[in-house]
Amino acid sequence: MGKGTHEYQDDPRNQNILININGELFPRQDAKISVFDSGFILGDGVWEGIRLHHGKLAFIDQHMKRLYDGAKALDMDIGIDPQEMIQRIKSTCDANEMHDGVHIRLMVTRGVKATPYQDPRMTVGGATIVIIAEFKTPLVQPDFSGIRLFTSHVRRGYPDVQDPKLNTHSKLNCIFACIQAAKAGADESLMLDPHGFVATCNSTHFFIIREGEVWTSSGDYCLDGITRRNVINLCKQQQIPVYEKNFSLSEVYGADEAFVTGTFAGLTPVREVDGRKIGQGENPMIRQLQQHYIELIEQHSKGEA
Repeated sequence: MGKGTHEYQDDPRNQNILININGELFPRQDAKISVFDSGFILGDGVWEGIRLHHGKLAFIDQHMKRLYDGAKALDMDIGIDPQEMIQRIKSTCDANEMHDGVHIRLMVTRGVKATPYQDPRMTVGGATIVIIAEFKTPLVQPDFSGIRLFTSHVRRGYPDVQDPKLNTHSKLNCIFACIQAAKAGADESLMLDPHGFVATCNSTHFFIIREGEVWTSSGDYCLDGITRRNVINLCKQQQIPVYEKNFSLSEVYGADEAFVTGTFAGLTPVREVDGRKIGQGENPMIRQLQQHYIELIEQHSKGEA
């Protein structure tokens, strides 16, 4: 069983949550959308994963910008403005009496089709907006020293094929990579760009540390992750050398430390890539960055950032 970045502690309260569909709340077992929905038929939609921390939606303005930019790129009318969306998310959390340790999946699809066909002009009515808020905290494992990655043969593609900067429902390439990693006994997949340089992981962003420098990909072939960007900015604020650049697998194998970032788990150490142990396992830079990131979250939850 892999020890991935999205493992969570089971919480029985999630069996009774209310799910928001187009502004109406439904018990979990009654929450349904049409089989003619664009998201179900085609994966035609955009989404965000958001954390509720001490009553605050962490980095919500950044999430809203990415969501609405993605919808605009897809020529999709969400139907409500960002402030209305934020209020709908807050109302969903309030209805579930949620304050902390909550992960929210916000999904917006183009809406219901008149018939199963890709043409957006076949859509009838407005967008479908689903908000699922769950009590969810990362699983703490006493023997956990980091995740293991396996490099997939599936590449992150050019933007004229499928723009990897869009956070869309269409994730088949990432799913293929995830399956390959799981079959190899790893926790997650490392993905390369079309030129053979490191791009990202199938569901998180990847960093290495070499001689006191923090490296991550150029960003040309991955989503500009919000946690990724926050870590880059934290490095700059703390005067830690940080570079968005091309680097190869051989440079990964020789790294002193490596980690991945994501909304759910924050910063997670990587202990192994393709069977190569990374560094000595002490991870002093990762511990420092984790502390800075926790402080950033706390500041944000107090309205100071």
